[in-house]
Amino acid sequence: MRVFRKVLEGFRRKNQIETFMPNNFDFSYTSPSSIFSPLPSSFVGDNLSFFLSTRMATTIQGNVATTVDQKKRALRMKIRKDLKSMPLSHRRQEDELIQSIILNSSWLGPCKSLCAYISSEDLREVDTSRILSQVISNLDGKHAKKKLYVPRVEDRNSNMRMLHISTMEDLIENSMNILEPSPVDAHGNPREDVMQTSDPVDVFLLPGLAFDCSGRRIGRGGGYYDVFLRKYQELVSQRKWKKPLLVSLAYSVQIMDEGVIPITQDDFPVDAIVCPSGVIQVDPAIERK
Repeated sequence: MRVFRKVLEGFRRKNQIETFMPNNFDFSYTSPSSIFSPLPSSFVGDNLSFFLSTRMATTIQGNVATTVDQKKRALRMKIRKDLKSMPLSHRRQEDELIQSIILNSSWLGPCKSLCAYISSEDLREVDTSRILSQVISNLDGKHAKKKLYVPRVEDRNSNMRMLHISTMEDLIENSMNILEPSPVDAHGNPREDVMQTSDPVDVFLLPGLAFDCSGRRIGRGGGYYDVFLRKYQELVSQRKWKKPLLVSLAYSVQIMDEGVIPITQDDFPVDAIVCPSGVIQVDPAIERK
């Protein structure tokens, strides 16, 4: 029992937790059979091992999660600083290169339905205004007009919808000065929600802060796109649709070396990253530029 007591007291001090044994328990009592009867004699050892292993596993998992979160915060701070230091002329040049690659890609033209983010200058996101304008106006004239869905943030709990718009006039500024679709159209009718449409989305254009050649992506920490994509993935599985292509847009300073980006099981990878130098192909379905 002395060993039992030392283990418990040492574990309590190290982890600063309450154990199942009261502080005034009389460890000097030498008759385990009378204490634990009619339980088997192996009860104390077995349950102590289970208790300690469970606690240790929980502690390790918590430490891993904390480490990943810390690495993500540090990486986000670095990328934000790098983006802030980019000259405006350089960003504009990369914006044009990235949008041209997307507009001339083999996978955007044939797609019938597209979900795309609306870029924010304040957040220093890769510009998507030229892409959205061309999709809405169908300037190329080679393909049928696409249906365009753009994000609307619903709350601070990572809930977001993708709503259909037919003109840039359908957008309004939210409290964060970010453009998003109004919940109803000009006639007062609710906008079509991509989660309720009868047709699948072919391509998603996604924002983010950091990416690598394996398709790892981290956003700004809100989890909105990860949550939404998981819900849409479930819808795709239920309806047996073809999976959409997930394509992210990135400035050159946002492309990281392998192993730099920390991820968890909740982080959604992408199929390709379009950067100024071309397309980083993750999924073979994406044509390398």
